[in-house]
Amino acid sequence: MPLSTSLPLAAGLVLLALAGPAAAQAGKAEAPIPAATLALMAQKGVTAASPVLFRAYKKESEIEVWKKGAAGYVYIKTFPICRWSGQLGPKRRSGDRQTPEGFYSVPRRQMNPNSHYYLSFDVGYPNAYDRAHGGTGSAVMVHGICSSMGCFAMTNGTVGEIYAIARDALNGGQAAFQFQSYPFRMTAENMARHRTDPNIAFWRDLKAGSDRFEVSREELQVSVVAGRYAFAPARDPAVEAAVTTRRAVEEARMTALAEAGEPAVRTTYSDGGQNAFWAAYTARGGAVGDISRPEALAFAGQEVVVVPGHRAHRPVPDTVWAGWAAPESGLSPRQMAGFVPVYERAPDPFGALVAPLPTRYSDALPSWLAAGLAGSAAGRPILAGSAAGLMAAAEPL
Repeated sequence: MPLSTSLPLAAGLVLLALAGPAAAQAGKAEAPIPAATLALMAQKGVTAASPVLFRAYKKESEIEVWKKGAAGYVYIKTFPICRWSGQLGPKRRSGDRQTPEGFYSVPRRQMNPNSHYYLSFDVGYPNAYDRAHGGTGSAVMVHGICSSMGCFAMTNGTVGEIYAIARDALNGGQAAFQFQSYPFRMTAENMARHRTDPNIAFWRDLKAGSDRFEVSREELQVSVVAGRYAFAPARDPAVEAAVTTRRAVEEARMTALAEAGEPAVRTTYSDGGQNAFWAAYTARGGAVGDISRPEALAFAGQEVVVVPGHRAHRPVPDTVWAGWAAPESGLSPRQMAGFVPVYERAPDPFGALVAPLPTRYSDALPSWLAAGLAGSAAGRPILAGSAAGLMAAAEPL
């Protein structure tokens, strides 16, 4: 090959090699949503351009995808979280390794196609609630690479799909998508089990938002009033009435579960948790990249019983009691063999041992002596001894 030809070719190969990583970097941010996920959307009557909403659950280590359809948001699929850090409860300050809880908004500017963690988006911590409580920190992400210092860490392949779903919704005209983060699935059972946790008042506020979404299937309109989350009512009065009913039912269930003997627990972590799917996958030799503090995952999600559970006695209905007490009932006490009413029983020979202590000396005199003294006072014969002395002795000092 002539030298004049080989030099331009070599230079082109060098330029192509240098441009390769940049092209790959741009390519991953533009990768399409997988066909299987698009099929799930089509089954629910939504498209890639439809508005999206995400719901994260730390204890279960899951992120759900919801898309807006004609009748509200519909569930599409769930992604397992590869790693989150800290304990159950909100993030308070920079460096506490806590993965945040609350209601966040993600506009386009918080999407990062050039992330050091493959792809990512900033969830928006601290929000208005966090700032009202002195929350500090920044750059809390949903990102690739199974390593967390307060983030929702996914694998690269998983975050690639999440990123594509969020990107296409924003490209479709959604100004910002909502990211709801919870300590666990906000059921009455989970709330009753964690009723003694220091975060329970905060979690009750989160549950109010979760219940509202479960009924309305509308994106939550969130504000902060007097340091607490507040939610705008549904536009439809019938939907708002259904939300109120659900809230009352859930509160009643939480109370009933506690009264029925549901144990109260604290769920503790060495440093966050991981979805069981990824734990099993890596145990079989699957590669997910670097995992932050893998030793801490062995002690994830340990439940410490604070109030032991007990089996509550079930009340007997009044109609059953009435049947038992009826004179003709075989269960009636009067019909039981050997039953003797209290007022017909012989005196207890040992009853005096548990009788109240005497308050005067005369109360403790033998009955024959007390009777004799009483007779002398009435003019009857005096028993042996000095009646006057005994009577005097019988009087209180």
